[in-house]
Amino acid sequence: MIAPEVVRELVALADSPQEGDLPRAALLVARIEYPSLDPTPTLAALTRLGALATARLERLGRDASTEKQVESLNELLFDDEGFRGNDVDYDDPRNSFLNDVVARRTGLPITLSVVYMEVARRAGLLMEGLNFPGRFLVRCRVARRAPTDPLELVIDPFDRGAVLSDSDCRQLLRRTLGDDATFERHLLAPAGPRQILVRMLGNLKRLYVSMRSFPQARDAVEMILALEPLSVTELRDRGLLSYHLDDYVGALRDLEAYLRAVSRTANVAEPSVDDESESEHRQIWEHVKTIRRRLASFN
Repeated sequence: MIAPEVVRELVALADSPQEGDLPRAALLVARIEYPSLDPTPTLAALTRLGALATARLERLGRDASTEKQVESLNELLFDDEGFRGNDVDYDDPRNSFLNDVVARRTGLPITLSVVYMEVARRAGLLMEGLNFPGRFLVRCRVARRAPTDPLELVIDPFDRGAVLSDSDCRQLLRRTLGDDATFERHLLAPAGPRQILVRMLGNLKRLYVSMRSFPQARDAVEMILALEPLSVTELRDRGLLSYHLDDYVGALRDLEAYLRAVSRTANVAEPSVDDESESEHRQIWEHVKTIRRRLASFN
């Protein structure tokens, strides 16, 4: 089980105003798989990449456009250093751990974006993550020199730093979510450290559940709940994972709390729930009754 001090440090780093704390937080996520992970080598590697990027941008000169700077950064990371999106073995858990991504030079869109943003930040380029559905992206604000210059560049680190137009974003959305998906500009909303970490952990939770690696999946949920303590869905999932792990006390606590929370929400919002939700609630109530019987039998 993930150590409580690791979870507390994750929350502190997620709320930290200090630049450079996102990769430290991402390395705490990797403690799910590597409990004794030393973050020093990965942070040192990012420092080296940042120094190389800084030198490259300085060689471009002060008058270089933001587009040219991004192009130079892409050459460094994807051509020279060999970073790439892992579309061959997308579900490899190592794609979600920043230490592995930096060492192996491959990962998921969100972990490659963390590398991209951190190296860019160290070189003086201001970037932010974008919680785009189906594919995490990055945005760079442009220092405009002419009225015709774009206000921003939307970048896809999973696709070698490709700069995306609105039309490209629309096609990407349909490719990942289906032809009925509709692109709107609000889908390019910025993601702060807390949102980035939650999305990263959500990926891991789904992957571990599919692998039936329930202890690691529960650790991921534990971290998500520390970052989003009001998430009733994660409360339910932690309860179900505890049930699978025969932690009946923890399962009963979470599943009863989930049913109370859902009941309050239903009373305030809608007096009825859809058939799927009603079926789920019945199943969870059956779990609760089973757990109560098992705990009573232990006395």
